[in-house]
Amino acid sequence: MDSLGLLSPFDLRGLRIRNRLVMPPMATGLAGPDGEARPAHVEHYRVRAEAGVGLIILEHTFVHPDGRLGNGQLGLHHDGLVQGLREVVRAIKGAGAVAAVQLNHCGSAAEPLPGRSPLGPSPIPHPSRGVLPRELTTSEIERIRDCFAAAAKRAVSAGFDAIEIHGAHGYLLGQFLSPLTNRREDRYGGDAEGRMRFPLEVVRAVRSAVGPDVPLLYRLGAWDGMKGGLTLGDVLPAARALVDAGVDVLDVSGGFCGSSPEFLQGVQGYFVPLAASLRKETPAPVICTGGITEPEFADRLVRYERADLVGVGRPQLEDPRWAEKCLRTIMGGS
Repeated sequence: MDSLGLLSPFDLRGLRIRNRLVMPPMATGLAGPDGEARPAHVEHYRVRAEAGVGLIILEHTFVHPDGRLGNGQLGLHHDGLVQGLREVVRAIKGAGAVAAVQLNHCGSAAEPLPGRSPLGPSPIPHPSRGVLPRELTTSEIERIRDCFAAAAKRAVSAGFDAIEIHGAHGYLLGQFLSPLTNRREDRYGGDAEGRMRFPLEVVRAVRSAVGPDVPLLYRLGAWDGMKGGLTLGDVLPAARALVDAGVDVLDVSGGFCGSSPEFLQGVQGYFVPLAASLRKETPAPVICTGGITEPEFADRLVRYERADLVGVGRPQLEDPRWAEKCLRTIMGGS
């Protein structure tokens, strides 16, 4: 049992996080036409860092325009976007929080470029969006892998302390892992090992790009919540392989069911069983999210070793000072 719970610091590859409270990635829709960060981002993240949260993971940021979800999404697909994000990082770190960024390619969930279909592992409609993608070629898969690595290198140049790779919520890496959308017959499909190949290649490429000292997080869609989709039993070997490939922390969430499955609304901590199982069955620490709203609940997850860090999203989005109130509540009860 961790006697300090949510208040205890957390060390990660030589990086100290002042407490176990995480602001998970949540889209703001504030980015410019090319995905550039704006002054509104600086203020948005600065006030939440000042409230005392330990780790802030910036909203999902596209690594190539063909993987962009839509207007307003941040991008890191070229060097010209680094300076704007550098200002955001400076604000977060200046307030004492650790800054990470989540890198993503939306695959078949992306907004199609003019005259082009979205891209996916197989020509199978996205289960939640219904759009039929074009199957990626091997050379295109390798290009996207390299785009993740290049974006990660830019993120380090911008000053980010850590990198998170987005493999959840029905986006491209999750599309490759899930049997719902990956029916390929080449080395990137065919069985569980083949479906895992591309996510592992991305992890290794990012680790190589950023070096051995930068913490690497992976947002893992640990359950699709759909018939024929991923279950925890499918994901456990994948999680172990991700850690072996260089992942330091598993940020546990949903697959095609998303981060907020409608059928689980009203249940606080609905991903706790997944996170606790992955924490027990893999050597990596875990971040647990999923409808967590009460400071005492978040604190108990750490005290009773169900999670190592706790992501609280909606309350921090709605109230920039929520972290301050949360930590004060826990301190008063200690």
